[in-house]
Amino acid sequence: MPNIASVLKDEITRLCRKEIRAQLEPIRSSSSTYRRDIAELKRRLAQLERENTRLQKGIASKKEEPTDNGPKLRFVPKGLGSLRKRLGLSIEDFATLLGVSPQSIYNWQSGKTVPRRAQLEKLAAVRSIGKREARQMLESGE
Repeated sequence: MPNIASVLKDEITRLCRKEIRAQLEPIRSSSSTYRRDIAELKRRLAQLERENTRLQKGIASKKEEPTDNGPKLRFVPKGLGSLRKRLGLSIEDFATLLGVSPQSIYNWQSGKTVPRRAQLEKLAAVRSIGKREARQMLESGE
């Protein structure tokens, strides 16, 4: 005959497990719902971050455009070469006239780089002068 203490212990254990199971079921269900919601929020966050990055790139490209009310200056490498030839200047002389290095003129003319806004303004000013004025400016050291 089984010991009454062991039977009582087994019954108490069974009832405890049953009660714990009943208490844990709503917690498990809400936990899985929370996990599902968290995963959806993570996907949405990743999507918004991608969209934010895309928009920031768009804003950055708009910032590169001149924002002041001055005339919009364009730069064409081929035009730089023809301007230099029209003025009859070597790369070194043309660089001296603009106050930049000859390497900069070479890079601009070959299309490797583009001049900054201040240099574009200097180029625009040089476009309006002739050969004699250019020679006078070089000789006077301006």
